[in-house]
Amino acid sequence: MSPDMASAMQAKLEEDDTGQRAMKPDFKTLLTCFARTYLIGAAFNTKGLQNIGLAYAMDPGLRALYTETDELRQARKRYLKLYNTHPYWTPMLVGYFLFLESRMAKGLAPANALDDIRATATYTLSAIGDSFFGGSILVTWSLVGILLLLAGFSSAALAWLAGAFILLQAFRFVTFWLGWRRGLTVMQQLKRLNLIGWAERIKVANAMFILWLWYLIYPLSHGLLTFGLTTFILGLVSLGVFKRLFPREIIVVALSLAWFAGRYLMENGSAF
Repeated sequence: MSPDMASAMQAKLEEDDTGQRAMKPDFKTLLTCFARTYLIGAAFNTKGLQNIGLAYAMDPGLRALYTETDELRQARKRYLKLYNTHPYWTPMLVGYFLFLESRMAKGLAPANALDDIRATATYTLSAIGDSFFGGSILVTWSLVGILLLLAGFSSAALAWLAGAFILLQAFRFVTFWLGWRRGLTVMQQLKRLNLIGWAERIKVANAMFILWLWYLIYPLSHGLLTFGLTTFILGLVSLGVFKRLFPREIIVVALSLAWFAGRYLMENGSAF
């Protein structure tokens, strides 16, 4: 969808609706919809993926918008189609879908307006979520927590982990509310943030954190040359896993065997 078309659709959706009698979900209903987004994957299935969870999250809002049985049935059916996206974006999408449904209930948007947007938005946000959250932010969260623990700052590590968790929940609610209040405008603003670009920058920082972690756990008594050589070998192994030259499970098994072998040799008085 081009920016001009998106702007035109948003303007149409925000037209004055004076005289329309369709109800809006109240704050309690919106909170219920938001709370249900945490269960989006509870009924994951191979046919519709997250569709049942989405329908469950949308249902309180749909019941508030549609009082006619047939209209409610049709609205519910719209959310039983294939749906799959990153769970951290689901609250924003649920808020936006409620925004769109409120306009559709008042006749300000066609019944097929959801189909025109949902497929593009869900799959785009899924890719962004995997890169920005799964591949960047969550890795930073865990790495910094581990580094603080290894450095002996247990209270700081607990504060970091708890604070990041609270910020994530705040992010979910704020994006849900923006989706409900601003509709398609949120999608346009999100595009301008260039989260994929930020994800790449965060991954570079994570690489530095991993090097720091390796420095903290490596027995430097073996010497800096051994440290540098071991780091180089692990870097090659990581590159091989990234290029899918061999499965990561082989590395886990090899490291486990090496650990057990080292323990055995140390207990029997042998040295490397």
